[in-house]
Amino acid sequence: MTDYQELMNVLARLSTEQVNPRTLEIDTMTAEQIVQVIHDEDRLVADIVARAKPAIARTAHMFATTLEAGGRVFYIGAGTSGRLGVLDAAECPPTFGTEPGQIVGVISGGYDTLILSREGVEDQASEAVKDLKKHELIASDMVIGVAASVRTPYTREGLTYARSIGCRTAFLICNDAIDLAPEVDELIVMPVGPEVITGSTRMKAGTACKMALNMISTTGMVLLGKTMGNLMVDLKATSEKLAARSRKMLMELLSIDQTQAESLLERSEGSVKVAIVMHRLNCDLATARSKLTEAGGFVRQALQ
Repeated sequence: MTDYQELMNVLARLSTEQVNPRTLEIDTMTAEQIVQVIHDEDRLVADIVARAKPAIARTAHMFATTLEAGGRVFYIGAGTSGRLGVLDAAECPPTFGTEPGQIVGVISGGYDTLILSREGVEDQASEAVKDLKKHELIASDMVIGVAASVRTPYTREGLTYARSIGCRTAFLICNDAIDLAPEVDELIVMPVGPEVITGSTRMKAGTACKMALNMISTTGMVLLGKTMGNLMVDLKATSEKLAARSRKMLMELLSIDQTQAESLLERSEGSVKVAIVMHRLNCDLATARSKLTEAGGFVRQALQ
């Protein structure tokens, strides 16, 4: 039987569960006033995330190091936190050319909960271990937990298991750690304070987690040579927009016309990175690939 008094005591210690004095009268406000107060609260988030930059940077470095060594990165969470992890993982292949199995989002209750919330599944701690075992988690992998409230049993158990088998671990939280956070390699603390609607951590906490995840994965990918300057030269042209972006990049970077860009992409087998090296060094496909491999995937170094 659940000890609700103990759980209420825990919730009382979490800032995201406190009543926000600035929104006490929200039910008497006009639509314009409600939007304004939500905006005012959201403006606080960036500064809170900024204070966690050192931990975010260290986590991004671990992220890159893990992938560089052939390991995988897993995000694990429940509810909004889990959905954000799945979202970030899903966006890496088209943006940075990663393989789908390299960065994986694991959410309590499975992918069905992405579109239909099942709140009770966050309490099923043992399911986290089962879910990670399904992916054959090993010591060379990294697991990043995301839990606004710190206490989420599913997420905490997943991190504990990951650490027990030797994985690198990090934990994003939107409260002070108090005494609830499991032992991890990197703890990212972003105490966003009371939500506009009490306890609705899909709001400021969700925004903070999304910002931190963007920073971790993007920084990690840049460290791995997935960009040239700020251009996503390792993208996969899996849509008409991305195919057009590939051509636009080549035309602007190399001062060539669309017909030349089309020909270059065909000869490079669709790789923008390879196309740039082929054109700049006036070399064939095999040579360009070799140059990139020697340069660790960094286009700038391959061109030197």
